[in-house]
Amino acid sequence: MTAAYERKKLNWMDLLSLAFLAGLAVLPPITEIHKQLILLAIGVLQLSEGRLIAWVPRRGRTYVVLLKLLLATLLLSHTNELSINSSYYPIFYLPVVTAAVYFGPVGTLLWTLLASALYCSYLFPALQTYELTTGAVAELVIRNLFFFLAAIIVNGFATENRRQTHRYQYLAEQLAETNRRLEQAQAEARRSERLAALGQLSAGLAHELRNPLGIIKGSAEMLGQQVRATTPIAAELAGFISEEVERMSSLVTRFLDFARPLRLQLQPRLLDAAVDRAIQDVTANWHGPPVQVQRHYEANLPPVLLDQDLCERVFINLVQNAFEAMSEMGGGTLSVSISRAEHDGRQGVQVQFADTGPGVPPALREEIFNPFMTTKKTGVGLGLSIVSKIVDEHGGSIALAPAPGGGASFVLFFPAAAAAVAPAPPAAVSA
Repeated sequence: MTAAYERKKLNWMDLLSLAFLAGLAVLPPITEIHKQLILLAIGVLQLSEGRLIAWVPRRGRTYVVLLKLLLATLLLSHTNELSINSSYYPIFYLPVVTAAVYFGPVGTLLWTLLASALYCSYLFPALQTYELTTGAVAELVIRNLFFFLAAIIVNGFATENRRQTHRYQYLAEQLAETNRRLEQAQAEARRSERLAALGQLSAGLAHELRNPLGIIKGSAEMLGQQVRATTPIAAELAGFISEEVERMSSLVTRFLDFARPLRLQLQPRLLDAAVDRAIQDVTANWHGPPVQVQRHYEANLPPVLLDQDLCERVFINLVQNAFEAMSEMGGGTLSVSISRAEHDGRQGVQVQFADTGPGVPPALREEIFNPFMTTKKTGVGLGLSIVSKIVDEHGGSIALAPAPGGGASFVLFFPAAAAAVAPAPPAAVSA
């Protein structure tokens, strides 16, 4: 059942209010057709009140109260020759209570004052014919005071109800945010467990493979030297064996880098300098299609605690990946942004690498930082795992975010050094 259908459906309270209005319509004066028409208009307004407010959100409540005041004033003029003595004067409670529900204390008092003034406006025609006695004045004052009393009481309940509603909404938002962080923490914990298990496995395999590879390489070199003069083909094959062993040894080293505990040499440093060196290193050794690098660095960034060599390795890996991804499309643009940021209540610096390459398939976004997961045709998929490990050891975070141009966008956060946290300056620099 849709929400729109729920709004159109009458509930029992609507039917009850219509029944009470119908009761007023059949009571004296029965012959006054205008009275029945006004009561009908009040009933229609009561049923369509919610739709009117939804149709005109900013002024709908004001229009509803004004219409009810107008109808209440008209009803009194058609129910008694001396309108101020009409038994239907409690109809003014309708706009007064409505205003108390929709507006704050000040607005409620102003609307009630207007309702009281409209009711008292019938006093002037009555004074043309009748004399105002002390008892009549007291009665008039009592009726008006009851208008204000009802308005204040209803407004107090409505205000408390709104306060509780806002409180529950705030608690619901806080709970949703806590659940989101909990899910994120659980995902990071699972990833850390996988990394630890694979790290232990990788370390064991790497140590077991390194010795045989050394023996194979030494044997191939000796064999090549022995047969170089007599059997050139055998010497060439021995050279191939040596090259492949060298490649396998390099792979073993990467496994050890992934498994070996990091010993960070942390010092307060500026991130932009490390990022610039990484970009220069990759650009100087790049021989593929042209790639344009756009830098957007915020001014006066706080220093962060960094291991310079390891962080440059992180940035080189990400820049190299972006260049290689865009080479498949004949080149592109790498946008590098550095700015102040806040993550999990901590102040720090955010670095974003956004390229215009093919991006990461949606099916791999959740696993891109797992070991042995890669989108390249070559490689074993340890690069981003090592990057993630280094960033985690710095107390930071790394995430894959949607890129505006459809490519990949990696966002890294590094917490600021404790003594460097200060209010953000207004200036920004784009290069």
